[in-house]
Amino acid sequence: MVYKFACRGFPCTPYELERLHKYCANPHVPHRNCIVTFMLLIEMRLFAQHLDTALQDRTMQILLDNPIYWNIPNPITRPEDMAFIKRLHIPTRFLRTKDNGMTALHVMHAPDPKKPFDLKQLAQYALIYGWPGLENTWQGIVVDFAYRMHWRTLFGFALCRALCANSTGKTTLVQRFALVMAQPGLYQEAVATYAAANPTCPFMAQYGADVEICQAHVPDNQVWNFSNDDAIHILIHNRIPPDWVDHTYTYGMVYLEQQFHQLTMSLDIFQDVNDERLQRFSVYGTPPAIPNWDGWREISEEDRYCLLFKCTDKVAAHIDTEGTGLYYHIRMDLNVDVTAAGGPSTPPKTKSEPQPPVINIMQMEAATTTEAGRAQTTTGMG
Repeated sequence: MVYKFACRGFPCTPYELERLHKYCANPHVPHRNCIVTFMLLIEMRLFAQHLDTALQDRTMQILLDNPIYWNIPNPITRPEDMAFIKRLHIPTRFLRTKDNGMTALHVMHAPDPKKPFDLKQLAQYALIYGWPGLENTWQGIVVDFAYRMHWRTLFGFALCRALCANSTGKTTLVQRFALVMAQPGLYQEAVATYAAANPTCPFMAQYGADVEICQAHVPDNQVWNFSNDDAIHILIHNRIPPDWVDHTYTYGMVYLEQQFHQLTMSLDIFQDVNDERLQRFSVYGTPPAIPNWDGWREISEEDRYCLLFKCTDKVAAHIDTEGTGLYYHIRMDLNVDVTAAGGPSTPPKTKSEPQPPVINIMQMEAATTTEAGRAQTTTGMG
């Protein structure tokens, strides 16, 4: 009965929108139909809010601007209402039944630390469990309101994590690598300096499906001595290709931008880094992406149902399901809109490019480590 008023799924005209609203508010309508109608209107409102205003149609604008649609009564008031939504909309192959009879999602395993460049697994896990876009440890990953993730930022996140050993100071180490990635041309200059100083041991970048990475191991009491120069030293020591670091520029830039949206005692440091980034940007421009590793990751069918499952739990608890963190508008051009300083104008990508191949880290256990003492010597902090 609900889709009699919206034959094409969402209401496509103001008249269809008005009829759906009246149907949802009608006390004589079956309770289950009210739930379906409410979920449909809420989903359309969220979609309209997160779409670029130039792409909103008249029905969306009325839904957002007319006060009668601002406080749609929520008919989901009982646990069985939430169970009905899950049973009606989520296929059983994506669900499991717990010992107490409650329905739950299948357990999704965390990404394998020995395969940090399995970006597909990383993206799915971060989307379902990491709440990317909020102020948390998944900083630097770009996700828009359609829950698409940008491959360049996923690759940058994975590379930073692969270079840092698990420790209490890992977040600080990742931050240093991210700030290096945010500086156009910085790594290339460092590689050129290294090559000039070591003519008998030239820099040879690693390529291929299997790479050897020596992770940075820094004692907890030395983490704050770890600098951008130390991060560059580790990148060179691991023979990370310059085009990989160019490719991670979007990750570094987004990571830097996100620091200005949260409380931090290091704001002056980030401001200095951003000033240097802008100076380098005027010289080098936007570092190029690796074409086959660029674009957006569209969410899968499983992702959609997992997100719907979590959304119903929030709706049942009358919690606002709208993302309040750093999400990006659908079809936003990252090069133009990510930072207040702006960037070069490039055509927005409208579909995903091929995802990066899986890259395995070889001989992690036997890898040579770089201790903080060496980093201090490098930076003159002995």
